[in-house]
Amino acid sequence: MKTTRMLRATAALTALAATLVLGGCSTDPLADQFRSGDNKQYIAGDGSVTEFQNPATRLKGKAWAGYSETGVPIIDRDLLGNVVVLNFWYAGCAPCRAEAPALQDIKDKYVSQKLIVLGVNVRDSADTAKAFNRSFKLNYPSVIDANSGNVLLAFTGIVTPQAVPTTLVLDKHGRVSARILGRFDPATLRALVTTALSEK
Repeated sequence: MKTTRMLRATAALTALAATLVLGGCSTDPLADQFRSGDNKQYIAGDGSVTEFQNPATRLKGKAWAGYSETGVPIIDRDLLGNVVVLNFWYAGCAPCRAEAPALQDIKDKYVSQKLIVLGVNVRDSADTAKAFNRSFKLNYPSVIDANSGNVLLAFTGIVTPQAVPTTLVLDKHGRVSARILGRFDPATLRALVTTALSEK
Protein backbone atom coordinates (compact mmCIF):
# COMPACT_ATOMS: atom_id res chain seq x y z
CA MET A 1 0.00 0.00 0.00
CA LYS A 2 2.78 2.41 1.01
CA THR A 3 4.73 1.58 -2.15
CA THR A 4 1.66 2.26 -4.30
CA ARG A 5 1.14 5.68 -2.69
CA MET A 6 4.81 6.53 -3.21
CA LEU A 7 4.64 5.55 -6.88
CA ARG A 8 1.53 7.72 -7.39
CA ALA A 9 3.17 10.66 -5.65
CA THR A 10 6.32 10.28 -7.74
CA ALA A 11 4.28 10.14 -10.96
CA ALA A 12 2.34 13.26 -9.96
CA LEU A 13 5.53 15.17 -9.17
CA THR A 14 7.08 14.09 -12.48
CA ALA A 15 4.03 15.28 -14.41
CA LEU A 16 4.03 18.61 -12.56
CA ALA A 17 7.72 19.13 -13.25
CA ALA A 18 7.25 18.37 -16.93
CA THR A 19 4.37 20.87 -17.11
CA LEU A 20 6.44 23.59 -15.49
CA VAL A 21 9.42 22.95 -17.76
CA LEU A 22 7.36 22.93 -20.92
CA GLY A 23 5.43 26.02 -19.88
CA GLY A 24 8.62 27.86 -19.08
CA CYS A 25 10.21 26.99 -22.42
CA SER A 26 7.44 28.39 -24.61
CA THR A 27 8.63 31.07 -27.00
CA ASP A 28 5.66 30.95 -29.37
CA PRO A 29 3.64 34.17 -28.96
CA LEU A 30 0.65 32.72 -30.83
CA ALA A 31 0.54 29.71 -28.51
CA ASP A 32 0.92 32.02 -25.52
CA GLN A 33 -2.08 34.06 -26.68
CA PHE A 34 -4.13 30.90 -27.13
CA ARG A 35 -3.31 29.75 -23.60
CA SER A 36 -3.92 33.16 -22.02
CA GLY A 37 -7.69 32.65 -21.81
CA ASP A 38 -8.47 36.34 -22.33
CA ASN A 39 -11.52 35.52 -24.52
CA LYS A 40 -10.67 38.04 -27.23
CA GLN A 41 -11.72 35.40 -29.81
CA TYR A 42 -8.76 35.81 -32.14
CA ILE A 43 -5.01 35.22 -32.17
CA ALA A 44 -3.28 38.39 -33.29
CA GLY A 45 -0.06 38.42 -35.26
CA ASP A 46 2.61 41.02 -34.68
CA GLY A 47 2.47 42.62 -38.12
CA SER A 48 5.64 40.82 -39.21
CA VAL A 49 6.29 40.80 -42.95
CA THR A 50 7.81 37.96 -44.95
CA GLU A 51 8.66 38.85 -48.53
CA PHE A 52 9.59 36.22 -51.10
CA GLN A 53 11.67 38.32 -53.46
CA ASN A 54 12.84 35.67 -55.90
CA PRO A 55 9.91 34.75 -58.18
CA ALA A 56 11.63 31.52 -59.18
CA THR A 57 11.46 30.14 -55.65
CA ARG A 58 7.94 31.29 -54.77
CA LEU A 59 5.32 28.65 -54.07
CA LYS A 60 1.68 28.45 -55.04
CA GLY A 61 -1.19 27.26 -52.93
CA LYS A 62 -3.26 24.26 -53.92
CA ALA A 63 -6.24 24.75 -56.20
CA TRP A 64 -9.28 26.19 -54.45
CA ALA A 65 -12.77 27.42 -55.19
CA GLY A 66 -15.54 28.98 -53.17
CA TYR A 67 -18.44 31.41 -53.16
CA SER A 68 -18.58 35.06 -52.22
CA GLU A 69 -21.01 36.44 -49.67
CA THR A 70 -23.38 37.20 -52.54
CA GLY A 71 -23.16 33.68 -53.95
CA VAL A 72 -20.78 34.44 -56.82
CA PRO A 73 -18.36 31.55 -57.53
CA ILE A 74 -14.69 32.47 -57.11
CA ILE A 75 -11.99 30.16 -58.48
CA ASP A 76 -8.27 30.62 -58.03
CA ARG A 77 -7.41 30.14 -61.70
CA ASP A 78 -9.69 33.03 -62.66
CA LEU A 79 -7.45 35.39 -60.68
CA LEU A 80 -4.30 34.60 -62.65
CA GLY A 81 -2.83 37.58 -64.50
CA ASN A 82 -3.66 39.87 -61.58
CA VAL A 83 -1.87 40.70 -58.36
CA VAL A 84 -4.14 39.54 -55.54
CA VAL A 85 -4.32 40.81 -51.98
CA LEU A 86 -5.81 37.91 -50.04
CA ASN A 87 -6.97 38.97 -46.58
CA PHE A 88 -8.05 36.33 -44.02
CA TRP A 89 -10.56 37.85 -41.60
CA TYR A 90 -13.85 37.61 -39.73
CA ALA A 91 -16.23 40.18 -38.28
CA GLY A 92 -15.51 39.61 -34.58
CA CYS A 93 -11.78 40.25 -35.01
CA ALA A 94 -10.88 43.77 -33.86
CA PRO A 95 -7.73 44.13 -36.02
CA CYS A 96 -9.77 42.95 -39.03
CA ARG A 97 -12.27 45.76 -38.46
CA ALA A 98 -9.45 48.27 -38.03
CA GLU A 99 -7.73 47.40 -41.31
CA ALA A 100 -10.84 47.02 -43.51
CA PRO A 101 -10.95 50.69 -44.62
CA ALA A 102 -7.29 50.51 -45.66
CA LEU A 103 -8.04 47.45 -47.81
CA GLN A 104 -10.80 49.40 -49.52
CA ASP A 105 -8.42 52.33 -50.09
CA ILE A 106 -5.81 50.01 -51.64
CA LYS A 107 -8.44 48.43 -53.85
CA ASP A 108 -9.57 51.88 -55.05
CA LYS A 109 -6.01 53.11 -55.59
CA TYR A 110 -4.91 50.19 -57.77
CA VAL A 111 -8.19 49.16 -59.37
CA SER A 112 -6.94 50.16 -62.85
CA GLN A 113 -3.63 48.30 -62.44
CA LYS A 114 -4.78 44.66 -62.41
CA LEU A 115 -5.04 44.37 -58.65
CA ILE A 116 -7.75 42.30 -56.96
CA VAL A 117 -8.53 42.62 -53.26
CA LEU A 118 -10.24 39.49 -51.98
CA GLY A 119 -11.27 38.71 -48.44
CA VAL A 120 -11.36 35.18 -47.04
CA ASN A 121 -13.86 35.00 -44.20
CA VAL A 122 -12.82 32.12 -41.97
CA ARG A 123 -15.70 32.13 -39.50
CA ASP A 124 -18.87 34.02 -40.47
CA SER A 125 -22.00 33.36 -42.48
CA ALA A 126 -22.63 35.15 -45.76
CA ASP A 127 -25.21 37.42 -44.08
CA THR A 128 -22.71 38.49 -41.42
CA ALA A 129 -20.13 39.27 -44.10
CA LYS A 130 -22.66 41.32 -46.06
CA ALA A 131 -23.58 43.29 -42.94
CA PHE A 132 -19.87 43.93 -42.32
CA ASN A 133 -19.48 45.25 -45.87
CA ARG A 134 -22.40 47.62 -45.40
CA SER A 135 -21.07 48.90 -42.07
CA PHE A 136 -17.59 49.58 -43.44
CA LYS A 137 -18.68 50.57 -46.98
CA LEU A 138 -16.63 47.84 -48.64
CA ASN A 139 -17.13 46.80 -52.25
CA TYR A 140 -14.57 44.01 -52.60
CA PRO A 141 -15.81 40.42 -52.22
CA SER A 142 -14.91 37.76 -49.68
CA VAL A 143 -14.88 34.01 -50.08
CA ILE A 144 -17.02 32.50 -47.33
CA ASP A 145 -14.55 29.85 -46.17
CA ALA A 146 -15.95 29.01 -42.73
CA ASN A 147 -17.54 25.68 -43.64
CA SER A 148 -15.18 24.30 -46.27
CA GLY A 149 -11.85 25.85 -45.29
CA ASN A 150 -10.82 25.44 -48.94
CA VAL A 151 -8.80 28.64 -49.22
CA LEU A 152 -7.17 28.34 -45.81
CA LEU A 153 -6.18 24.74 -46.52
CA ALA A 154 -4.83 25.67 -49.94
CA PHE A 155 -2.07 27.72 -48.35
CA THR A 156 -1.42 25.56 -45.31
CA GLY A 157 2.11 24.17 -45.35
CA ILE A 158 3.39 26.87 -47.69
CA VAL A 159 2.81 30.10 -45.82
CA THR A 160 0.22 29.07 -43.29
CA PRO A 161 -2.04 31.94 -42.21
CA GLN A 162 -1.36 31.36 -38.51
CA ALA A 163 -3.20 34.39 -37.17
CA VAL A 164 -6.26 36.44 -38.00
CA PRO A 165 -5.88 38.73 -39.77
CA THR A 166 -3.27 37.45 -42.20
CA THR A 167 -2.72 39.09 -45.57
CA LEU A 168 -1.06 37.39 -48.54
CA VAL A 169 0.08 39.12 -51.71
CA LEU A 170 -0.06 36.81 -54.72
CA ASP A 171 1.86 37.65 -57.87
CA LYS A 172 0.38 37.48 -61.36
CA HIS A 173 1.14 33.75 -61.54
CA GLY A 174 -0.69 33.01 -58.28
CA ARG A 175 2.52 32.56 -56.28
CA VAL A 176 2.89 33.98 -52.78
CA SER A 177 5.15 37.03 -52.94
CA ALA A 178 4.54 38.31 -49.39
CA ARG A 179 2.76 37.58 -46.13
CA ILE A 180 1.81 39.94 -43.31
CA LEU A 181 0.99 38.14 -40.10
CA GLY A 182 -1.43 40.30 -38.12
CA ARG A 183 -2.72 43.80 -38.79
CA PHE A 184 -0.85 45.35 -41.68
CA ASP A 185 0.67 48.78 -41.99
CA PRO A 186 -1.04 50.37 -45.04
CA ALA A 187 2.21 51.87 -46.35
CA THR A 188 3.91 48.48 -46.15
CA LEU A 189 1.10 46.71 -47.98
CA ARG A 190 1.09 49.39 -50.68
CA ALA A 191 4.84 48.90 -51.16
CA LEU A 192 4.41 45.12 -51.46
CA VAL A 193 1.58 45.58 -53.96
CA THR A 194 3.59 48.07 -55.99
CA THR A 195 6.52 45.66 -56.17
CA ALA A 196 4.28 42.79 -57.32
CA LEU A 197 2.56 44.95 -59.92
CA SER A 198 5.90 46.05 -61.36
CA GLU A 199 7.03 42.48 -62.03
CA LYS A 200 6.79 41.20 -65.58
